[in-house]
Amino acid sequence: MTINHPSFGKLEPGRVIIFDTTLRDGEQSPGFSMNLNEKIRMAEALTELGVDVLEAGFAIASPGDFESVKTIAETIGQRADTPVLASLSRAGAQDVLRSAEALKNAKRKRIHIVIATSDLHMEHKLRLTRDEVVAATVESVKLARNHADDVEWSAEDATRSDFDFLARVVEAAIKAGATTINLPDTVGYAMPADMEAMYAHILNKVPGIENVVLSTHNHNDLGMGVANTLAAIRAGARQIETTINGIGERAGNASLEEVVMAIRTRPDAFPYKNNIQTKNLLGLSRLLATVTGFDVQPNKAIVGRNAFAHEAGIHQDGVLKNAATYEIMTPESVGWAKNSLVLGKHSGRAAFRDKLNTLGYKIGDNQLNDAFRRFKDLADRKKVVFDDDIVALVDDEVMRDHERIKFVSLDVASGSKREPKAELELEIDGVVKSGSATGDGPVDATFKAIQSIFPHTANLTLFQIGAITEGTDAQAKTTVRLEENGKMVDGQGADTDTIVASARAYVHALNKLLVKRERTEPQALSA
Repeated sequence: MTINHPSFGKLEPGRVIIFDTTLRDGEQSPGFSMNLNEKIRMAEALTELGVDVLEAGFAIASPGDFESVKTIAETIGQRADTPVLASLSRAGAQDVLRSAEALKNAKRKRIHIVIATSDLHMEHKLRLTRDEVVAATVESVKLARNHADDVEWSAEDATRSDFDFLARVVEAAIKAGATTINLPDTVGYAMPADMEAMYAHILNKVPGIENVVLSTHNHNDLGMGVANTLAAIRAGARQIETTINGIGERAGNASLEEVVMAIRTRPDAFPYKNNIQTKNLLGLSRLLATVTGFDVQPNKAIVGRNAFAHEAGIHQDGVLKNAATYEIMTPESVGWAKNSLVLGKHSGRAAFRDKLNTLGYKIGDNQLNDAFRRFKDLADRKKVVFDDDIVALVDDEVMRDHERIKFVSLDVASGSKREPKAELELEIDGVVKSGSATGDGPVDATFKAIQSIFPHTANLTLFQIGAITEGTDAQAKTTVRLEENGKMVDGQGADTDTIVASARAYVHALNKLLVKRERTEPQALSA
């Protein structure tokens, strides 16, 4: 069956559309936040990855969300290789018009409408009858079609809906002009067999379903996000909605990298095509971890640092003889490099640039100069600079160059015979400010000095220290979690000096908190 879609033209049966919602659903993760420049950087990287649809945000959620969708539409949306840019809307006129306004300058745009269809959600959250949900669906889709040829309609909590009613409202959405129908497992309740049954029912019961793209959007509350996404593809879905690193509300969404590599690795089971440049997966995963302040778990499939590590002797022996014995895909296919170039204090700029390219970083000359200066300083303090050291350095120095608050310097006096004292300099909105404080230990003194320069009411709820590599000269990697008025953020910092790393982490968390303060959460946000 060939579908003629307004954004993609004729879609052959083997084509799968990759819809990324890292910037919308992903950013709703507790503790996650991105400022405008970080969102643009992520949007650029997602475009280079090859996603077909990029959900830029939820335009009506806040002025900041509107501005980010609008700016991405005016920048990424003007590129020759721009993906379709989407903005989420609830099924109401204000939401739809706000999305239309934010997207108006994009070359390719989609208004994405969501409304709940399960009896549980309709009764207790929406306070609407079935007839009212159908009416709201029709009105909002028709309004959206006045502003965009490409309109997606999503049935929130589809997997717990009455399938006959779901078929009724899907039919109404199609007649009103929806071009993509999304059936989300919003709360991660379904099993693969449930997904197949739901799609089979809709395909059999809804007139006109053959003329639209069926989509799937699955949460991971029972660890079934990827499995349910793959089941939906086999059942007839031709668009998959995912996030980088599987981030998202609660336990997260289906992971883009896992779904894409499952399709690529098992063409016998999933004979489908997509446009993802898989060698970019690791670099994008690292970028997102840097932006959000949340590391990827070591055993995360595809992009975790242990994903291609082998410790058991029998495994090592097999891999040395033939990698295929224990590796079902090559590390290089997702961005891991075999480059064994070791850097030290005598390494030059060319070697450093080559290492950055190998690690997936693309930075401008000015950023390269800043990173190279810090690298030389690090190399003077360490005999060998490992890849993980470079990643931490670039993440800490370069990827946060647009933050409002920046670490400048720290001098700490501490010991068993003196009261710890910290003297600190921060750059706030371009102005360098200094402060000092004493405390119960050097870290406490440092954090109090930060608060003296930038007063705030956030509470420190987590302080964690780890080492990036081995040895006494290893860089410390610290994590700081702040909480203010129910909003939580994590910040990270790295340095061979643990106290400096702690200061950098606290400053990073403060910057995240500034973004969180600007964000509001409208009702019925989930999909």
